[in-house]
Amino acid sequence: MNIDGLQHITFEVHDKVALITLNRPDQMNTWTPIMSRDLSDAMYECDENDDIRAVIITGAGRAFCAGADLSGGEEGFTDRVEIQRPPMWPYQIRKPVIAAINGAAVGVGITYPMLADIRIANATAKIGFAMVRRGILPELASHVTVNQVTGFSRAADLLMTGRIISGQEAADMGLISEAVDSDKLLDRAMEIAQDIATNTAPVSVAVTKALMWQNIGANIPKLMETEGKFINWLGQSTDVKVGVQAFLQKQTPQWQMSPTKDVPEDLADLLTRPAG
Repeated sequence: MNIDGLQHITFEVHDKVALITLNRPDQMNTWTPIMSRDLSDAMYECDENDDIRAVIITGAGRAFCAGADLSGGEEGFTDRVEIQRPPMWPYQIRKPVIAAINGAAVGVGITYPMLADIRIANATAKIGFAMVRRGILPELASHVTVNQVTGFSRAADLLMTGRIISGQEAADMGLISEAVDSDKLLDRAMEIAQDIATNTAPVSVAVTKALMWQNIGANIPKLMETEGKFINWLGQSTDVKVGVQAFLQKQTPQWQMSPTKDVPEDLADLLTRPAG
């Protein structure tokens, strides 16, 4: 793999620790299809390179990732780029992945770190699963990962309201491992990564990670597939246009769609309702 071909991230290795940095600081590291492909390529490299023992993912500038790049409107939810092999996600690789959330982490900016093993954040970082406020839905299997780490009630709060919380509140809820001062974040992430790289056996860690993710990970591909069907439909819907425009214009959205009338039949079967 040509790791030098990365466009929207940077990739460095220091003392057996890979440091991956989302690198669109002028755009608050908003997510693009190119960034998604770059991260997947970086995950392949981290997985296959035995000289890498741990991985840190962080953001350049004042944000970790402020969500999907909506500069082109609602198309930001459905853009794609050609990929040569299946995506590789943080939970799939044989090395521990630490998300060091240095600033705003919204939408995919937090659903992606939910696929990491350890999350730490700037105590004042703004974190939110804002998709329902844009007329879309959370992705990357966050319907199961958030539930797994916070419990159902807190996951419902975060995913169904899309409200913004601080890094400290995220730590209090168990969404992340710990919240630290911004100037200490990367040092703390590197401290954890170096401890792993120095003091743990690589095969032991790989097996432990695989077993920890075994039950959750088995459900992730199917859930991502189901999420994708809804995202592709919602990405072309009236409400996503309303939500994105309201966000861009800083207005209150005036939603137009009905859950009882507007969900297509082929997707309605994927929704579960209480029997009665």
